[in-house]
Amino acid sequence: MKSVRILIADDHELFRRGVAAELSQVPGWSVAAEATNGRDAVALAASLKPDVVVLDLTMPELNGLEAARQILLADSSARVLILTAHESEQLVREVLSAGAKGYVLKSDAGRTLVTALQALLEGTSFFTSNVASMVLDGYLRSESRDAVPAQTLSAREREIVQLLAEGNSNKDIARALNISVKTAETHRSNVMRKMGFDSLAELVRYAIRNNIIEP
Repeated sequence: MKSVRILIADDHELFRRGVAAELSQVPGWSVAAEATNGRDAVALAASLKPDVVVLDLTMPELNGLEAARQILLADSSARVLILTAHESEQLVREVLSAGAKGYVLKSDAGRTLVTALQALLEGTSFFTSNVASMVLDGYLRSESRDAVPAQTLSAREREIVQLLAEGNSNKDIARALNISVKTAETHRSNVMRKMGFDSLAELVRYAIRNNIIEP
């Protein structure tokens, strides 16, 4: 039986360990590593090359959606499954646009997670039932107003959005991304201009509405 190595990223320790324990019971499967934020998940995916990556959406420093984008940009053949408590048509749209092939609600994980990962390993997609209905109903119809701004941002600017929404200063952002404070200030200005926001409060509300951060 072919061995399967899995990377799990979720900042909720009890849930993450529960998922790891469940998946480790499948013959031939093992959890290669666990991450508590999206930035670590990207680094571990690059270094370990796991067979499949399981990502939560709302994680600190770098959310699961952006982590998925970066993992798949580095390796388009990577198998990425989103495991989240959040369910919305916009999120499904963005997850699929990022290239992830699976989307499972945490409430369904006990029944469908193993099946979902088996589908990804076989080269097909898997969506939790409600999400599958959204896809079949036409998730690519006209996008909502909130979906438009984020798609005009660069990958670095999307990271800036999350870091700003989490309350980081320009110096904090510069340190986290290994850039100069001046560059961080420039990114901040560009983000606010592109998204049409006049205050950080508007950006924070946007981030909460779109599950980039938790309230």
